[in-house]
Amino acid sequence: MTTSRRQFLQYSLAATALAACSPGLRAASGEGRATSKKKILVLGGTGFLGPAFVTAAQARGHTLTLFNRGKTRPELFPDVEKLHGDRDPNKDEGLKALEGRSFDAVLDTSGYFPRMVRASAELLAPHIGQYLFISSVSAYAKNDTPHADESAATATLADPNVETMGKNFENYGGLKRACEEAAEKALPGRVTVVRPGYIVGPEDRSDRFTYFPLRYEQGGEMLAPGSPSDPLQIIDVRDLAEWLVLLVERNTTGIFNAVGPEKPWSMGEMFAACKEVTGKDTKLIWVPGEFLLKNGEDGEGALPIWAPAFGAYAGMHLRSNTQAVKAGLRFRSPVDTVRDTLAWFKSQPEERRGKPRAGLPPEREAELLSLWAQAQGK
Repeated sequence: MTTSRRQFLQYSLAATALAACSPGLRAASGEGRATSKKKILVLGGTGFLGPAFVTAAQARGHTLTLFNRGKTRPELFPDVEKLHGDRDPNKDEGLKALEGRSFDAVLDTSGYFPRMVRASAELLAPHIGQYLFISSVSAYAKNDTPHADESAATATLADPNVETMGKNFENYGGLKRACEEAAEKALPGRVTVVRPGYIVGPEDRSDRFTYFPLRYEQGGEMLAPGSPSDPLQIIDVRDLAEWLVLLVERNTTGIFNAVGPEKPWSMGEMFAACKEVTGKDTKLIWVPGEFLLKNGEDGEGALPIWAPAFGAYAGMHLRSNTQAVKAGLRFRSPVDTVRDTLAWFKSQPEERRGKPRAGLPPEREAELLSLWAQAQGK
């Protein structure tokens, strides 16, 4: 496993965080609205996961307040209270708008630097019951052990005061873990740490998961990375959001890997879902991971989401989700995620559809397929 490949996968997971009433929630907590309505503060709330959480919480009858800079999609949720400020207490008005406010729970979707998470957590600690922090599986030190759970060793920072992700996002995992610690120190026993892997579904503007059903629908010969049995873990943003609401309703604390589906999924099953949704019979050309790495698929042009199922990333898509499932996390069918993601993307303006943000460009895919054919003597 090359250093650049590790850095790309770190960057790819980081992009998930920087960029979500369904059957899952109903199955976990019963039909209808919550019996005890909560006042919930969302730090962020206008990106990808934030809006999905607000929608799910509103459907359950909870009262929402959003705190952000008011720059990203400010038109969202006109009926929700919005407070403006900055996560950095040293910038502009900082956290001033939160002073003296009380909430039952806080969802932190925008914490990336421990100094800023510490500032919000300490300010709110006397006035809240629960602090949910959205971290990442990148908070773990390694990805080489299949089925590792929440007790696995976590990442560290060479410089605990660093406030940049690094050129190749090499600081991302350590920063997320440091943010977890900052929250836990400010609110001992009242923190819920959620570590998602790849968050996908409608409104995912990264286009990483979206690339596969879109490309499959185009037909012809398609490069399929690795092998059909290579594991794949994703979580639909709506399932994650609805579970977060459940954690608030139950005041559940602890650390949880938010990865799915419940049972191991694979690249082959993902393509089968694409076939079911699109009705196409695209010819998949499976190209081994070793060959892809050897031929340069280890940088920013790498195939999205997929990771080699061996070596340093043997456990990348095989994290244990046992604790999250016990805490009520439920998953819709991956076919539903593929269908809804594809439908959402097709609903976007033509200019947006013509500029996908992830995936192999056609010429690069053709080049790799040609190289693979030559290697096979064809």
